[in-house]
Amino acid sequence: MSVSVLGVRHHGPGSARSLREELTRLKPDIVLIEGPPEADDLVGLAKDPELQPPVALLAHVPGESSKAAFWPFAVFSPEWQAIRHAVEADVPVRFCDMPAAHSLAPASEERDEEGNEEDDRAPAVRADPIGALAHAAGYDDPERWWEDAVEHRGDTPFQVIAEAMAAVREGHVPGEEEARREAFMRRAIRTAIRDGHERIVVVCGAWHVPALAGPPDAGSPGGAWGAGLPTAKADDALLRGLPKVKVETTWVPWTYGRLAAWSGYGAGVTSPGWYHHLFTAPDRPVERWLTEAAGTLRAEDLPVSSAHVIEAVRLARSLATLRGRPLAGLAEATEAVRAVLCEGDDLPVELVQRRMVVGERLGTVPDSTPMVPLQRHLRQEQRRVRLKPEALDREHDLDLRKPLDLERSRLLHRLRLLGVGWGTPKESRGKGTFRESWTLAWRPEFDIDLIEAGVWGTTVPAAAVARVHDLARGGQEKREVPLAVLTGLVEQCLLADLPDALPYVIEVLSEQAALDGDVTHLMAAFPAMVRAQRYGDVRATPAEGLAAVADAMLTRICLGFGGAAAGLDEDAARDLLKHVDAVHAAVTLLQDAPVPEGEESPAARWLGALRGVSGRSGLPGVIEGRLTRLLLDAGDLEADQVGAVMARAMSAGHPPARAAAWVEGFLSGGGLLLVHDSRLLALIDEWLTGLAPETFVDVLPLLRRTFGAFAAPERRSIGSRVRSLGTGEGPATTGDAEEIDEERAAAATRTVLALLGRTEIA
Repeated sequence: MSVSVLGVRHHGPGSARSLREELTRLKPDIVLIEGPPEADDLVGLAKDPELQPPVALLAHVPGESSKAAFWPFAVFSPEWQAIRHAVEADVPVRFCDMPAAHSLAPASEERDEEGNEEDDRAPAVRADPIGALAHAAGYDDPERWWEDAVEHRGDTPFQVIAEAMAAVREGHVPGEEEARREAFMRRAIRTAIRDGHERIVVVCGAWHVPALAGPPDAGSPGGAWGAGLPTAKADDALLRGLPKVKVETTWVPWTYGRLAAWSGYGAGVTSPGWYHHLFTAPDRPVERWLTEAAGTLRAEDLPVSSAHVIEAVRLARSLATLRGRPLAGLAEATEAVRAVLCEGDDLPVELVQRRMVVGERLGTVPDSTPMVPLQRHLRQEQRRVRLKPEALDREHDLDLRKPLDLERSRLLHRLRLLGVGWGTPKESRGKGTFRESWTLAWRPEFDIDLIEAGVWGTTVPAAAVARVHDLARGGQEKREVPLAVLTGLVEQCLLADLPDALPYVIEVLSEQAALDGDVTHLMAAFPAMVRAQRYGDVRATPAEGLAAVADAMLTRICLGFGGAAAGLDEDAARDLLKHVDAVHAAVTLLQDAPVPEGEESPAARWLGALRGVSGRSGLPGVIEGRLTRLLLDAGDLEADQVGAVMARAMSAGHPPARAAAWVEGFLSGGGLLLVHDSRLLALIDEWLTGLAPETFVDVLPLLRRTFGAFAAPERRSIGSRVRSLGTGEGPATTGDAEEIDEERAAAATRTVLALLGRTEIA
């Protein structure tokens, strides 16, 4: 009987390649791998060609999304190569680390010195053996030392690594969690011996080798194992009484980007794409890497020739020679890419970094993998709408008039309701309401979100409906849901095409809107309700009842707006102003809505409310100014009337700060009005130039904020008009009819009429 403990570096391509060769030489009859024993039954799936790394073992506590751990594997991971060797040779494979049932139990959580929770997977070893060996060899960079000492050698001397780890661990007293993990590993070895296995191979992180194989000189001549190690009785005592929880395990896809961000447990890899290249292209890796980098840059229409590649290879080799390295590594290759292929430009270097050094690879798992029904249904939906999960952020523009794009939109919106943010909506490039823009990127943690969302249903639509019902009633605690949240749910139901959930949300919304006496709550909720009402037309989704609820909300807003606008301080007035603008924009969306005979249109009712409030005394200046502007833009006020209102607002009877606030509210819709109406500009100029110096200093910040929000061309045009006020010169405005050149204007008028399909002015 023999026990061979092979210490590796997690995700080390050199270790992975050498491990395959060593396993072929040793011909084990069982392989033990560092990992959770609950996943033993999942190892057989490695035979399936659809299980393509990077993948990860996921262990989670059902019903507790925060209690989950990942064990990621890449094609260059020694553990993955050990699994592949075993399944190909039909050799049993077992995981031998601490069971996830213990490591995920509450009492086993540990915190670092700063009080932060450790990484989700098995707690990290605080010592850095690679760093210690690199420092002893005179290297300040552990990654560079590992490449020189192991990766560039082409082999991994396991006996030498074991001796080095024994030296590094000399005098080391493992912490409680580390000691328990190593006790579990020793227990797994003893179990394999009792089961009658003769050639046992243990694949683990190099740090654990001395704790599993014993001191280098402790072995006895017959290959007996266990000399110099803690006894089985001592290990059993250490492991007795550990807390335990129920866990479930499965395979999930992983990404190289996530592998690069992973930390702890010696598994952090800053350049997984480079390691993948080293493992899959051992012959002339630098030349092949730079050739691939040239292809990546050419794909972006950057001029890179074969001569560039040749010179880059020469530079990388020269740098390695100057630095005393046996072979050019990633640092030299990157500098060659920057200096030669990218000609010193860092932007294309970032492209190579993202696509090659980190990589965009996303693993796959077969349909036979254990999944909750919701996960399985999503896979079917992804195939149906032809949306493939990818690790790279990819933009999709959807035309909702096309059935396939409409189905894609519905799926993405349903997933967002379930808390699965596979798609992030963006502002659409087009102007039509039939377009949507999304950024899609699959993240490994979405599988946990899907598992947790599985309690709502077995299919995506059913789960989304149940989730909406729960959100509308305030969860299990039955909390009161704000009106804005309820109207947002209505909007999401229409976007996600959930007619089974919509009536319930509308009923809850109608009840709460009738009871809510805060007008600002109604104003905050109204725009989303109007947008939702329009989606019923754009998406051909029935939205009965929305119009009645929206109409009732607008009526209450119009009745209560006067009271809400009175007696506000500056901050509260500006907050209300945002609601006013939002309601005004929403009302314009209802212009085409049918109006029963004898009733006012929504726009007329809203403008009537604004008209009734705008003339009241005690109104904050910013509110009064904004209402005046809205009435002017709607044609409810003439320019002469506005001039009179502005003159009163800027009269000496009002404090300068209020006058400045009035100007801010009036001009918040844009500054072109002052360009085209010289009378309003003259009123502001007259008021401003008449201020005392100390008063001018007080109001200057307010005016700067107002005019600073204008676009640069608007500011330049206003400045030009101000300069012409004193001289009477300057460009003509719409208010100066006598300066219009009728002959020149006629040509423009004919063009506009032709565009409108008309022959004469009505």
